[in-house]
Amino acid sequence: MVLCFIGFQYIREKEYKSEFLNAQLQQYNQHLLSLVEEGEPFEDYITTHEKPFEQLRISIITLSGAVVYDNTISLDSLDNHRERPEIADALSNGKGYNISRQSTSDGREYFYSATRGERAIVRTAIPYSGTLHDLLEADWSFLVVMISITLIMSIVAYFITRKLGKDIERVNQYEAEQERNRLKRQLTNNINHELKTPVASIQVCLETLLSGIKLSDEKRQELIGRCYTHNERLRRLLDDVSLITRMEDGSALISRERVVINDIINEVMDELEMMPDDHRLTLHADFKGEVMIEGNPSLIGSIFRNLTENAIAYSEGKNIYISLLENSDKQCRIRFEDDGKGVQTDQLPHLFERFYRVDKGRSRQKGGTGLGLAIVKHAVQFHGGTISVTNRPNGGLRFDFSLSKHFMKP
Repeated sequence: MVLCFIGFQYIREKEYKSEFLNAQLQQYNQHLLSLVEEGEPFEDYITTHEKPFEQLRISIITLSGAVVYDNTISLDSLDNHRERPEIADALSNGKGYNISRQSTSDGREYFYSATRGERAIVRTAIPYSGTLHDLLEADWSFLVVMISITLIMSIVAYFITRKLGKDIERVNQYEAEQERNRLKRQLTNNINHELKTPVASIQVCLETLLSGIKLSDEKRQELIGRCYTHNERLRRLLDDVSLITRMEDGSALISRERVVINDIINEVMDELEMMPDDHRLTLHADFKGEVMIEGNPSLIGSIFRNLTENAIAYSEGKNIYISLLENSDKQCRIRFEDDGKGVQTDQLPHLFERFYRVDKGRSRQKGGTGLGLAIVKHAVQFHGGTISVTNRPNGGLRFDFSLSKHFMKP
């Protein structure tokens, strides 16, 4: 910005000096023009009166462009001057000047200034010389001072911004660390809360079995079954927490390879076929051609499996639809839908939060850990994509997500 200002000032100063020089010549032109307009003998004035500059060339030109007087060049060698830039300006605006133009009459370079009257135009010209060049040259002392100030300011600004940048970086790192610690504390508190119910239930069942109370075989099997169910819930919870922790803190250790999305969907479809009828949903896949990306097969599988399990457990629908929206060189975009009941609009932004449940009591009865959709979001982000959720117009949830095609370093 300072360099632009210096450049502007340099040009503006040259223009100012040119205009100042032109004003001096215009003043002389006006005196001479008044004599010409009044029919007075102007040659004596040119000869006897002091000129503003030495070697001043003076021309008197009619409004039609014909030169009727020139103090340095024979009139026979002069053509019509109407198209000369300074003459054209004078005819249009009353005054005109040209900073540097080579004369077609004598080949010399002049500074021209022209003034128009009622019947004629007076033009004066100063031949370019060292003196005139110095007169029109911009003041380099000012430019040197400005350039020096700019360099000093740049050096000072460099060190200030460098220190400021490091300070901001430290603040950002501190805030990021605080945010990570907050999330870890929140995760720990949520895990602690989620563990209490199954652990308490297992403890009650085991205490009953160990108390020596006579129980029927049916009651004993029921208590053992409860212990197994709650133990399975604990195992799934710990597996989900471990998976999220790996994606957040150890993403560099997660292997990546070429994965065919079609194969993952076929596996999920086969798993659905083996489920009991009351848990089974029909999966409809609309994938045209093979879709291959570089990623982790386990995490990509967790995206589709968690979305499928979420639909089975909570949608109350009959069908799942998986369709390919885009398959470019850079990414693929996929839509996962069910034809269930959906959720309330105000709950949609919270679905990917850890341990968030639309119906807390019903979710726990279904054996959910509350981390399924959080895992989906983390797995999509791990593969360089984004995910969003909306309600379908005809009922059910719609998940749109993208996955990067190329290997992305964590």
